[in-house]
Amino acid sequence: MTQPDAGHSRRLVSVRLDEESIERGSPDQEHERRIAIFDLIEQNDFAVPGAGGGPWALRLAMRDRKLVFEVSDPLGAPAVTHILSLSPFRRLLKDYFEVCESYYAAIRTSTPGQIEAIDMGRRGLHNDGAQLLAERLAGKIDCDFDTARRIFTLVTALHWKG
Repeated sequence: MTQPDAGHSRRLVSVRLDEESIERGSPDQEHERRIAIFDLIEQNDFAVPGAGGGPWALRLAMRDRKLVFEVSDPLGAPAVTHILSLSPFRRLLKDYFEVCESYYAAIRTSTPGQIEAIDMGRRGLHNDGAQLLAERLAGKIDCDFDTARRIFTLVTALHWKG
């Protein structure tokens, strides 16, 4: 009998957003959600310390202004649920949403140089959010920076109220 590949088990094979937690976004936001989920499933490094091997299914939700990570096996058997306060993210999310609005407006009316400058700010805030998320998940969920970055995109999707 062959042993499962440890690298293969450290991964997400499905990601869902709780439909009751989010409202429909703009076409740009919906597009970003789909891309983030696709990219996250295609390439990720995700493990749950103390919960055995993966692969994993993730459902993200918002409840009582808190971020809920429901992790299960691919067949739906629950593994762990972690709830994170969004208080440490509030200012960052506010700034991120403001820059995103500027970015979406700039795409339609601004010069390439202006769009690039706004996008650099947007990416910087996104990186800050990913770093904060990874720190808040430390010891609960292990993931690399790119995975944290893609999950942060989904956190913004859940937090966005339009």
